[in-house]
Amino acid sequence: MEEYPRLSKQHCRGRQQRLRESLAAINVDRAIVVASESVQWLTGFRPHPLMRAAAILETDGPCTLIAPGNEPDHHAADQVRIFDAQWLCTLRQDQFDAAMQQVTACSQQVAVEFSACGQQLAKRLEHAPTDVDPLLWDLRRRKDPDELAMMRKAISCTEAMYHKAREIIRPGIGELEVYNQLHAAAVQVAGEPLTALGNDYQSNSPGGLPRDRPAQAGELMILDLGPAYRGYHADNCRTFAVDGQPTETQERARQTILSVFEWVEKTVRPGVSCRQLYDQCKAILDQYEPNAFFHHLGHGVGLYPHEAPHLNPHWDDHFRQGDFFTVEPGLYGDALRAGIRIEENYLVTATGVEKLTTTSTEL
Repeated sequence: MEEYPRLSKQHCRGRQQRLRESLAAINVDRAIVVASESVQWLTGFRPHPLMRAAAILETDGPCTLIAPGNEPDHHAADQVRIFDAQWLCTLRQDQFDAAMQQVTACSQQVAVEFSACGQQLAKRLEHAPTDVDPLLWDLRRRKDPDELAMMRKAISCTEAMYHKAREIIRPGIGELEVYNQLHAAAVQVAGEPLTALGNDYQSNSPGGLPRDRPAQAGELMILDLGPAYRGYHADNCRTFAVDGQPTETQERARQTILSVFEWVEKTVRPGVSCRQLYDQCKAILDQYEPNAFFHHLGHGVGLYPHEAPHLNPHWDDHFRQGDFFTVEPGLYGDALRAGIRIEENYLVTATGVEKLTTTSTEL
């Protein structure tokens, strides 16, 4: 039987130590995290999507997992506390409060996720808490080997989806039918239900959820797929000529887009400005037609679809070793019926980038 990847206890403990060091630097004694992504990142345990969990990390002490129902069979916590998330198989609406009752009172300085902290937790704190969200987002940028294994599994799902897309996309096929068949192909590779699937499945459109609409000859279908395997996302995009016969205009746009990836692979390394890269790549795309490219160049990916680094002029990020990021240049317009977007996934190494996606970019 194939062994499927999961977060390792060793790397979870390494992430716990990195967070401890960050907490100590801002004089915080304890962190309490309640977002499912944060609990998973720290402990390796991902709760059922309808159940809650929490983790308590002492700066100079243990990591405690607060889990629903029973102690999970795989986790990297030093101790586990259990609460009832359901009674006689009925989910409790107050299970977050039940979980928080397992948090012992603390008179020291505590950090919590302001984005997810409720009054059930706040009332158990004696002092105003510190926001741990910025620390977590920053630490999560560097992908450990166990995280990369999960994300490579998600990428393998997209590869199966694009292989199926090339088999089935023809004039007359409905967008919902494409969605259904691609979903089935991804689940077969994952070996279990996915935790996300991506948003863009439309023909003759820059993107959007699948509609009850048949694809037409001459149109392009943009498939921007983001399957998540056990919470970890892939995010890459391909574009298909519905009739398999791209026009000269469409092919010229594709070649312009491909030149962006050549520039990225030649220039990106730790310390490079993401904002500057965006400006450089937009200039390349504007050679095709000014402002036919109108969105971000890319973004980091992980337990959330859009993380740092942001390849976007609204941020001033710089690449770091360990960043997992996408590059998704696109060109749009009536002559393209209605656009082309291609997206690749990369890992920043000590000296450059490693390209993680290999699916054909042919239209």
